[in-house]
Amino acid sequence: MTELISHHDVARQRAASPGPLAAEPAVAAASGRPPVVLVDPTAGRRRTTRRRRVPPEVRRFLGPALLFALWWALTGLDVVGDRALASPAAVFGAARELWRSGDLVDSLGASLYRVGAGVLFGVGIGLALAIVAGFFRAASDVVDSAMNFLRTIPVIALLPLIIVWIGIGESAKIFLITVGVAFPIYMNTYAAIRGVDARLVEAGQTFGLGRFGLVRSVIVPGAAPGFLVGLRWALGVAWLLLVFAEQVNTDSGLGYLLNSAQSWNRTDIIVLCLVVYGILGLVSDGLVRILERTLLSWRRGFDGT
Repeated sequence: MTELISHHDVARQRAASPGPLAAEPAVAAASGRPPVVLVDPTAGRRRTTRRRRVPPEVRRFLGPALLFALWWALTGLDVVGDRALASPAAVFGAARELWRSGDLVDSLGASLYRVGAGVLFGVGIGLALAIVAGFFRAASDVVDSAMNFLRTIPVIALLPLIIVWIGIGESAKIFLITVGVAFPIYMNTYAAIRGVDARLVEAGQTFGLGRFGLVRSVIVPGAAPGFLVGLRWALGVAWLLLVFAEQVNTDSGLGYLLNSAQSWNRTDIIVLCLVVYGILGLVSDGLVRILERTLLSWRRGFDGT
């Protein structure tokens, strides 16, 4: 009968015997014994796991697909009336109507401009403050305490004061988003800079790296994951604050379209705006994920089981 042994058994037998194993093909043929078949006990499991694995791109669409199915079921089975929640068909019709009139394109363009400008300024300010506080101990005592005090104040509560300072034009809307974005960028980047392993810095100094070399080769790679976490958080905050910013004296944007639909009692347009907000959030998150894969290709993390 053919013997079945694992790699561990072979390793133990070789460790115990100084000469070649009798299970090797040449020795087995000379001794007249049947050859030993080596079996990897995990081979079948590995093949099964690979067959059952679903691509991550597909899995990420399962959540929105389930929400859409629930929405379709609630409206299609008349569990929820049209006045409370418009059906997918009605929302699609509203999207086609607004697209043909140009209102949807104009509103989307205005909102994207406000979010883009606010994120750009907010990332610049938050990153600059994090670098100053992270690299200089004296500045950290001043900047970090001030930022921790200010971040406890709700950003929405600053809106009346921003209107007094700047007015009710575009600058006030962009400034509100800028303030909201700066805090998560600062908090995560500062924590990431201070969290860089001191032994890596010492190793870099041992290899002759100067201040600029340490920043480029040690600090920046070590702080990049924290910055990207802050960027994902900041983009979510930006879209949230956009809704509040577009409530004040505006005649364009998704927030304006949402308010107008509420006045007209058009639940189809209201739901359409919510769907567009969700799609924009998914696209923003996807762009940051692509940036993570590009900048952190050297870093292997735990992806779950």
